[in-house]
Amino acid sequence: MSALCGLLLCVSACFWLPAACYSNGKVTEACGSMEPLHGSHSNSSHSPYHLLTNTTTFSPGDSIQVVLSGSSHFEGFLLQARDAANHISASAVGTFSLTNPTRTQLLTCSNIQGSAVSHTSDHRQTEVVVIWTAPRDSPEVVQFLVTVVAHYNVFWSKLPGPVVHQPGVTPPPPQTTTAATTAPPTTASILPGPFTSEGCGRTKSCLQDPPGCDPKDPRCLFLSTTTQGSDKRQGVMFELSGPADGYLALALSYDTWMGNDDVYMCIRDEGGVSVSAAFFRGRTHPEDQSQAGLSSVSWRQVDGGIQCRFSRAVRLTDPDTKRFDLDQDYFLFLASGHAQYGKVHKHTQQPLVSTHPKRLSGPPEVLRGSRGPMLMKMHGAIMLLAWMLTGSVGTFIASYYKSDWPDQTLLGHKVWFQVHRGLMMLTVGLTAVAFCLPFIYRKGWSTHAGVHPFLGCCVLTLALIQPIMAAFRPSPESHRRLIFNWAHWAVGCATEIMAVAAMFLGMRQTSLLLPLAWAGNALIGYVCWTASFRLLLWIHKQQYCKGFMTRSEDQQIFGSDQSQPGRWEPFIKFTILAAFVLGNAGLLMALLSAIADL
Repeated sequence: MSALCGLLLCVSACFWLPAACYSNGKVTEACGSMEPLHGSHSNSSHSPYHLLTNTTTFSPGDSIQVVLSGSSHFEGFLLQARDAANHISASAVGTFSLTNPTRTQLLTCSNIQGSAVSHTSDHRQTEVVVIWTAPRDSPEVVQFLVTVVAHYNVFWSKLPGPVVHQPGVTPPPPQTTTAATTAPPTTASILPGPFTSEGCGRTKSCLQDPPGCDPKDPRCLFLSTTTQGSDKRQGVMFELSGPADGYLALALSYDTWMGNDDVYMCIRDEGGVSVSAAFFRGRTHPEDQSQAGLSSVSWRQVDGGIQCRFSRAVRLTDPDTKRFDLDQDYFLFLASGHAQYGKVHKHTQQPLVSTHPKRLSGPPEVLRGSRGPMLMKMHGAIMLLAWMLTGSVGTFIASYYKSDWPDQTLLGHKVWFQVHRGLMMLTVGLTAVAFCLPFIYRKGWSTHAGVHPFLGCCVLTLALIQPIMAAFRPSPESHRRLIFNWAHWAVGCATEIMAVAAMFLGMRQTSLLLPLAWAGNALIGYVCWTASFRLLLWIHKQQYCKGFMTRSEDQQIFGSDQSQPGRWEPFIKFTILAAFVLGNAGLLMALLSAIADL
């Protein structure tokens, strides 16, 4: 009973969600352009932020206090000093020192350590104070420049700050920054109405989750691609629709792994939807986010979802673009997730991945997709089979059926022992096989799976210890047999408790995210079902022992044989065992069907 209590307590602590953040201010790739590369363009309105210095003249080696402040909070910034004669293309000069290292940090720009300052997190602040030291070979006139990020896609790039000069030098007239060198954004329009699934497989290719769903339903994740042009090679029109409180994303990938993918995103922000293309190197934030190569952009918002439409050429002429050519075969990824101020966060559910590669400029077809990689599906299914059926039944028989079939043997041993040993060895084998599959899929240890893999390691270790202990068990007559029995029972209980906890945590993994509502209820039902039968037979065992002692005393007093058990008892216990096995199998099949549907 103590094992069951521990099991229930462990299950109650199984729901835990990791958190992650992104903004660390290490933006050395933006040293030259001072552009945040957030997928939107610099704000052209008047900036609420400004720079101040405590002097206007300096000599080489002097230190100047620089203050960035504003009437509104900001989440990030990048500050540099440059030659005022050509600050647009010039490199950073001088070095900075910090007054608040917890909120600010030094960066290496132009191969000069400490030549720029940025934030350390997205913590909101209204003032930054740093010290700039002029180099020995300083230009005669220096201007400070800053990029300030109010929110992810609300920022002012390369704001001109104070100009300082060496004594006797006449500063040039103030220069202002030029317009951004990137292409202007494509003007987006509002979609006149919702998308439709009509024509899927005939005039356009579609990928839907759930299969066959209508994009008019905001719960439907929908993608369609339509070739455009007389030769159907001039371009492809994309339609994205789905349940999103933040963004929808489509990725083109050469394989079923995230990384080195061409990505297209529709992001809800401040009452509108921005559409952009980007590039993913892996499980990182999107890079080179812009609308370059996109045309005919439109969008609409619906209750609980967003829809967007855009087109792009099959082949782009820009040699520097990372966009993929659409006349090749790619796996299609569909994902949705949360976004704040236009900044996308990691999706909480595994992306929907097409079951086979698709050439977007090819003939129309209805695609199928899956959110669960096959190896992870096999991992979950085998682990559930091992611990909801074979392992559970094996320990159940060892606990309550030792006294049954007393005169029957199987291969030289009692029936209960052979059945128990066979089921537990099968459980250990299934656990070992299932344990290896995530490592094959991930090609190593998963750093995003939380406690689940650690519990899996403990379960496998304890499961392997059990047969080793059993191989060295002392004889029944040995005084050490009692110690072995208790140790074997304790390790078995700990293993089963950890296995159940791992199952609860496993269904929350993004690579095998089961429907939480009823999948969790199915596992809770399994725990209650197992606990009920164990409690029932434990009570029966206690009553049987008391009854046996009473009958033994009566036999000694009256000389009659009353120690025979009731003739219905074996049938009742066999019925209980059958009901236990069938119940576990039914709950197991329900969870296996959920895995198959992913």
